[in-house]
Amino acid sequence: MALTLASAAALLREHHLLREIIKNDVWTDDATRIDAADNPFAAITYDTRKVTPGTLLCCKGRFKAEYLEGIDAKGLQAYMAETDYSSVTDAPGLIVTDSRKAMSLLSAAFYGRPQDELTVIGITGTKGKTTTTYFTQALLNAVSGGKAALFSSVDNCLDGHTYVESDLTTPESMDAFRMMREAADNGMKYLVMEVSSQAYKVDRVYGLTFDVAAFLNISPDHISPIEHPTFEDYLYCKRQIVANAKTLVLGADSMHADLIRQDAALASIPVTTFALHDADDQGTGANVTARPMDATHSTFRITANDVELGDFHLSIDGDFNYLNAAAAIAIAHAAGVSLEDTKPLHAIEPVRIAGRMEQFRDPQSNTLAIVDYAHNFASVTALLDFVYERWGDEHPHITLVTGSAGNKAYDRRKEIVEAAQDRIANFIFTAEDTDTEPFIDICMEMQGYITNKDVASTVISDRPTAIMNAVYDARAHAGRFNILLIIGKGDERWIKEHNKHVPFEGDDRVVERMFGL
Repeated sequence: MALTLASAAALLREHHLLREIIKNDVWTDDATRIDAADNPFAAITYDTRKVTPGTLLCCKGRFKAEYLEGIDAKGLQAYMAETDYSSVTDAPGLIVTDSRKAMSLLSAAFYGRPQDELTVIGITGTKGKTTTTYFTQALLNAVSGGKAALFSSVDNCLDGHTYVESDLTTPESMDAFRMMREAADNGMKYLVMEVSSQAYKVDRVYGLTFDVAAFLNISPDHISPIEHPTFEDYLYCKRQIVANAKTLVLGADSMHADLIRQDAALASIPVTTFALHDADDQGTGANVTARPMDATHSTFRITANDVELGDFHLSIDGDFNYLNAAAAIAIAHAAGVSLEDTKPLHAIEPVRIAGRMEQFRDPQSNTLAIVDYAHNFASVTALLDFVYERWGDEHPHITLVTGSAGNKAYDRRKEIVEAAQDRIANFIFTAEDTDTEPFIDICMEMQGYITNKDVASTVISDRPTAIMNAVYDARAHAGRFNILLIIGKGDERWIKEHNKHVPFEGDDRVVERMFGL
């Protein structure tokens, strides 16, 4: 059913968001008093530059009346906003109490509620979201003949096989529903998407019910004036996925797992657990576990409800990735995939994600470089746990090349240092994504958090130079086993500076160039 001014007003009124409709001197609750109220909208946008004849414009955020100058000449059919703009446009306005919630509802309606044509899976957690999302998509592609779409912080995939770099972990609501429509029109049966805490903080997924929600884990992160003021707020936002789902997959060992189980009980939805051991299953779904089968932890056995599903060997190293694999199998099962045929489950084994746990060996020295997206206390700790488990007996000399984001997540700066300083030999602090803060200021702040007098540190704000310096130092000490951990950017080809993406070679490519690979 096409979206019209009248149906839009009815939808917003149903959700208690509509204040009134204003067109010039007419203020009304009755859309029939507005001419052409039943004419379908031809387009929907939140960008005034994209207005064409028949467009519904959603005014969100720090919108200004001046943006609407000359808008009637472009054919604006109506606008939705928290403010009356009748002084600058003759188009009728849907005046609402919350423009972001309204935009999400209107976008879903305009695109014909594509979520109803897909099994929608939402995955949240402090770490592991992206890897679990890719594992889950690979598994669902295997059982559906390539009909699983994906929204992730790395890529979006709307046809099961073509991947395009994404801008946000969870897209803006209008973009998300537009991409869902494209995925459904492409014949996709599933959509697997990362759901960030900000997605609930700013209502990017308002009105969306997930067929399966996965809550992997939680630890302090994203604490800043422009993100979450407290850890409680961060956790609360992530917990909203439970109340907006039909079933829950939960990391059994997650911090505050008991509270999340209570959320599920209040929402009357079943819970499936996963873990790296035999967790007590207090839910109603399959309890999926992964356990190492050899001393190097290279092979893991997956079990569901005490039934062995087989041994798995992933292309991505680390126990935490076997935990992500167990999560993916639990998610697929909760989405209706039978575990009796175990062959499709092995589709997760060859999955690789560029910039995640990528390992490179230097042919000129005894040096291993690992490029990863680790960027907070939990992920840095997990990365170092893996390094010590795998190579600890060889007493490696470890250098960590790291930075931290600007203007947000201030807690990460100290926590990265705290997670690493007693376990490495050397820090090299360097540029990472920023807004307006100078790279050098962030690096110097991080260096100031070091309390271990035995760890060395250097500040080199140019990121390629920092990586090259780490390689040169390792080669100067070729007699020892060197491990270079280069974290935070993965395979991204840009660095965000003053809100612009500045082209950057990429951590992985700098390493490949230096190693001659």
